[in-house]
Amino acid sequence: MAERSDRSLSEDESRMNPESEAKVKKGGSGSQSWSWEDENNGLLVERIFEGQGVPSWRRQLTFRAFAVSFALNVMFAFIVMKLNLMTGIIPSLNVSAGLLGFFFVKTWTKVLEKSGLLRVPFTRQENTVIQTCVVASSGIAFSGGFGSYLFAMNERVANQSTDTQSAHVYKNPSLLWMIGFLFVVSFLGLFAVVPLRKIMIIDFKLTYPSGTATAHLINSFHTPEGAKLAKKQVKALGKFFSFSFLWGFFQWFYRAGDDCGFTNFPTLGLKAFQNRFYFDFSTTYVGVGMICPYIINISVLLGGILSWGIMWPLIETRKGHWYPAEESPNSMRGLQGYKVFIAIATILGDGLYNFFKVLSRTLSDLYHQLRDREMTHVLPFTNGSSLDNSQVSYDDQRRTQLFLKDQIPTWFAVAGYVTIAAISTATLPHIFPQLKWYYILVIYLSAPTLGFCNAYGCGLTDWSLPSTYGKLTIFMIGAWAGPSHGGILAGLAACGVMMNIVSTASDLTQDFKTGYLTLASPRSMFVSQVIGTAMGCVISPCVFWLFYKAFKDVGLPGSEYPVPNGIVYRSMAELGVEGSSSLPEHCLTLCYCFFAAAMIINGFRDLLGKKWARFIPLPMAMAIPFYIGPYFAIDMCVGSLILFIWEKTDKAKADAFGPAVASGLICGDGIWTMASSILALARVNPPICMKFLSRATNKRVNAFLGS
Repeated sequence: MAERSDRSLSEDESRMNPESEAKVKKGGSGSQSWSWEDENNGLLVERIFEGQGVPSWRRQLTFRAFAVSFALNVMFAFIVMKLNLMTGIIPSLNVSAGLLGFFFVKTWTKVLEKSGLLRVPFTRQENTVIQTCVVASSGIAFSGGFGSYLFAMNERVANQSTDTQSAHVYKNPSLLWMIGFLFVVSFLGLFAVVPLRKIMIIDFKLTYPSGTATAHLINSFHTPEGAKLAKKQVKALGKFFSFSFLWGFFQWFYRAGDDCGFTNFPTLGLKAFQNRFYFDFSTTYVGVGMICPYIINISVLLGGILSWGIMWPLIETRKGHWYPAEESPNSMRGLQGYKVFIAIATILGDGLYNFFKVLSRTLSDLYHQLRDREMTHVLPFTNGSSLDNSQVSYDDQRRTQLFLKDQIPTWFAVAGYVTIAAISTATLPHIFPQLKWYYILVIYLSAPTLGFCNAYGCGLTDWSLPSTYGKLTIFMIGAWAGPSHGGILAGLAACGVMMNIVSTASDLTQDFKTGYLTLASPRSMFVSQVIGTAMGCVISPCVFWLFYKAFKDVGLPGSEYPVPNGIVYRSMAELGVEGSSSLPEHCLTLCYCFFAAAMIINGFRDLLGKKWARFIPLPMAMAIPFYIGPYFAIDMCVGSLILFIWEKTDKAKADAFGPAVASGLICGDGIWTMASSILALARVNPPICMKFLSRATNKRVNAFLGS
């Protein structure tokens, strides 16, 4: 899940290794436990759970599941929103959702059990419902565009525009229209892929690595040995959650003004600090670094060194030649223009390469699946056919039987899609007058196909590309509308429509895979996804509104929450509508070079294979610090270093407890962010400003104060 930006770095590159997510150490002699390798080694998971009944789909949807989901949705909304507004890098939160869901409900049932009031035991199906609901809701915090296309419409971003003529084209956020917009666009993707669930999960046997890993994790929680390990994991999560929260509270006392506090600590020296190389003591990004693969963290750091360590200082020496010397540092016609547009070119190069790579692989695999199906004339599993016990494992028989038991009628999915599409087509032009009804109709006619491609590609590769589809939509609709008919806002709004459809389509199909492996009913998965999406449509805008009102400098360069993707999406919309004439000198040439370099580097990664590709940096990750600086990359690399040393000293323990520690660090800081936002709204300000000055500046300050 999780950017989630292009291949989502939250949802794709930043996903944990499924083996480290799901691995559970075997117990001692006589104990029966489950691990990732069990099925491959002949130990059948469903044999372990054979004595447990499977509740009906209605009984899987319990009040306590949605009560816990709501609490976790609020927590995760703050976490995702903070990451969105700071850097746009969001790790997968599936493991945290499953782990915290297990902890809260297990605590709930334990209290009721001791009081003699427990009537319904906690099952893995209920755990899956919680995880599905939480991931659906936190997904809206990303695909809702609060750190990308939606914020790009804002006046604060428009004032940073390269084109002064388009600076008046903006739409400021409002709680009412944001909630309305999300409600009319966020449910379509759910109905688009429902008729294809059997084809994706059973006929084509798509793996959905993250969904599979999450299912194995939940299964492991509910075996006797797995439950013991889960309790230890939760205890570790609680310790680091408390530490992270208290550390955030301690830091708050020293942030009474701009550039104050530990977040501006010049750990690598003042000169390095000026170029944004410093460790800012963020437990959030230390935790993110522990979750993200090593290559992501190294790529982000290399991108920061390349841009802020080499390129920007060199380009700055060309002030007065390549761009006007009198331009302000934040002007898009000056150095800022290079930062933003070179990042855009790199992101587009990486995104388009992977889009066509996944699309070609999807079409090729689909062709072979259909060809094999025609040759055999028999699907692996059908509703009425008997299963070949000699070829099909007990697990597959059991899972397929229950997966096909609770059908979601195709007519229901088609009717739902058409109804919501009609409501959306009639409603959206009232929210965005620039987005004409025929633009929306074209998007909705093409969206099911694109949603299928994204869901299928995600099943093959674990790559979900909602922002790539969204960026392509920006250019197409923006160019169609043109500058005189509000093409900028039309393109950004169309981006939101497309992103929400393709994102929810892949998320739901992945949840179907998780439900298939935990024997959760497809109906309960669908209902949970719908409820989670509805919660996200309300919770996420409210959390964003809290940030927007509590921190008056959200979206401004150099602030705590610069919203880097906001200016990136705005600039793409302007480029699609206006062209590239307003860019500073040689900027377009550099953009072409970085666009080509991103494609070439990705090509090398694929040619060299997995063995050597892990040593080649990812262009997408490298591009992220181009605009905001590498300070968060240092935090992430510290997280990687901690995990690396831990794995070298005790790999089994690091695999088992690393995700819990990382989740605790992220969640504790996220909860403190909620508390600090409320304090800011209540005008309760920190009492102390801690600043760091050079020796010369300190002498001048002392002399001034002495006089």
